[in-house]
Parts: sequence; C-alpha cells; structure tokens
Amino acid sequence: MGALPNKFPGFQDITNAEHRAKFEAVYGAKLNPEDGIHLTLMFEAMGRGELTAAFVLGENPADSEADIDQARKLLSGLDCLVVQDIFMTRTAELADVVFPASVAWAESDGTVTSSERRVQRTRPAVTPPGQARHDIDIMHELGKRMGVELGATEPEALWDELRSLSPMHGGMSYERLEAEGGLQWPCPDLDHPGSPFLHGWLWEVDLGGRGPAPFSVVEHEGPNEKLTVEFPLRLTTGRSLDSYNTGVQSNGFQSPIRYGEELDINPADGVALDIVDGERVSVSSPRGTVEMNVRFQPDIPVGLTFTTYHFPALVDINKLTNDAWDKRSGTSEFKAAAIRVDKISA
Repeated sequence: MGALPNKFPGFQDITNAEHRAKFEAVYGAKLNPEDGIHLTLMFEAMGRGELTAAFVLGENPADSEADIDQARKLLSGLDCLVVQDIFMTRTAELADVVFPASVAWAESDGTVTSSERRVQRTRPAVTPPGQARHDIDIMHELGKRMGVELGATEPEALWDELRSLSPMHGGMSYERLEAEGGLQWPCPDLDHPGSPFLHGWLWEVDLGGRGPAPFSVVEHEGPNEKLTVEFPLRLTTGRSLDSYNTGVQSNGFQSPIRYGEELDINPADGVALDIVDGERVSVSSPRGTVEMNVRFQPDIPVGLTFTTYHFPALVDINKLTNDAWDKRSGTSEFKAAAIRVDKISA
C-alpha cells in the first residue's frame, strides 16, 4: 500500500494537491509534494552518498539486485541499515538492526491482495515463534520511540482507514470479504460487485462513453548489452515452478521437480564449446564469473541460455546480470546479459 514512489494508496498522484490534502487531513501532517525515487534510483543515490540509510521490509536486495557485487557494496556502506523480515537473509546479515517479523500469510490477521487484484482475508494459523512480532506492531512501536503516535493497530481499523482514503477499495468491507470470499478492485462502494477485468470498458460497444482506447507506439531498441566476440551468448533468467525469487521462503523444503542451479543451453552450442551435458563450466559476463553445471535443452534457441535466480547460495547468478534499466518502469535488464561459457581446466 503506497509502495510506489509517485503514488499514494489507490494509485493517487502525490503531486495532486487534492490527493495530498485528503491524506494530510487524516495523518495530521504535511506531505512531500514531490515524487520519490524507485529502488534502482535508490541504489544510484547510495553510490553518490545522497542516500545513507535504508529500512528494508520483507525484501532481499543483497541477493535480488542486478550487478549484485555492487549492490552489496552499497548496502554495506550505508550509515544505517535496518531489516524487518521473517528469515535471516543475506540482506539481514548486513544490517545494523534486525526486527524479526511474523509471517503475514500464516501468523497474522489482515488482508492479502493477489496479482489479479483480488483482496482476501487472512487469519493466523500458528503463533509467531520467539520474539517475532507483527509488522504493524513493530512499526507502531518504532513510531513511539521516534515520538510519533501512528494510531490504530487493529487490522480491520487500518483497512477501514484505507477504504476511506482509496476510492478503489471503498466497497471492500471485512463483512463483504468474509461473505464473498474476496473481491477485486476497483470496488468503489458496498453495492459494487468488484472488477474481474481492470479495463472492462474496452469491451463495451461504445467504450463506456470514454472515447477512443488509448494507444501509443514505441520503438524497439533491443537489449542494452550487446553480444560481442568475447561474450557471444545471451543469458536470460527467470523462475521455476516450485521456487520463488531468491529462495528465502522456498528453498527450505524438498521438491521432486526442483532444478535451477544449472545453465540451460542448446546442444549445438554445447558441441561448439566442446562441453558435454552435465559438465561444470565457468560462466562469465563483463561484471563477474560463476561456476555451474550445464544442462542441454534442445528446445532452447541456439545462442540463448537460461537459468533461475532462486539459488544464490549455490550459484550467485546476479554477479552476471547488468544494471542497465528501463527509464519508464525503473526495472533493471535482468533478462538480457551477454556471457561467455568456458571449460574448467582439470
């Protein structure tokens, strides 16, 4: 909620004076009228010495960022790094302070929103272990230590505060979420059924009276990092079915379909490189080198390689990825690094 640097909850613009006034009235404080910076720009600001402290909640940038050696160097150089998480991640190991948090989907009460915009209720199935505390309780106590009273800590009261501020959540009362098993935003009032299609008006005969559908043309530029004689293969990274992101929550259990520490490569490329299926090789990019096993995959195109990023303890693959980033989305170019594969001398 409100994690975008240019939006309040409900995708309301920070630069809009009416939007700011609504939130300022509830929070009793003046709010910054200028857009913030996204994660990639944060790391650039760390490099310039302009950002000197960070509070990381439930993320593991010391394993997930592109050009990971540089990212770890910048995180280690902060004046203060605070991490709030459910595991002692690599990022938490770098922190000055670690707040052990509860697991939102198993240990706390509240709501969760899926990628299809469906909001559902969550309830604790187990009690948080040891000294772990709920996220809101940690934040509330931290506010007190800094001289600020953050208000309610009850999940339903916080949700109703959101509903009062975000028009697209207005109709999603706890009572309706309980009765209907979940609702998809936008859901502006208690009589609204929710929105299975975010842009459903595009299917209406008259486009909902909104005029022509928006359409824009962009020029394809291709990957920022070009293939060269020294680095002739393209590396792309992604997910496997049974794992998640840097593996913090998924690598602690076994799976019969798990793989991911191998480099998938077309057999023709393997023959050209004089390597065999399963051989351990050296994989390099302009930023670094890792060792990993190859796995011949005939359905992958010649010249392309693939691996996952779920197992940084086994293969620190983000040593290879580059930190060029798209100016509209702010996302680094994880999917297109130039690499070289070499045999390892006996």
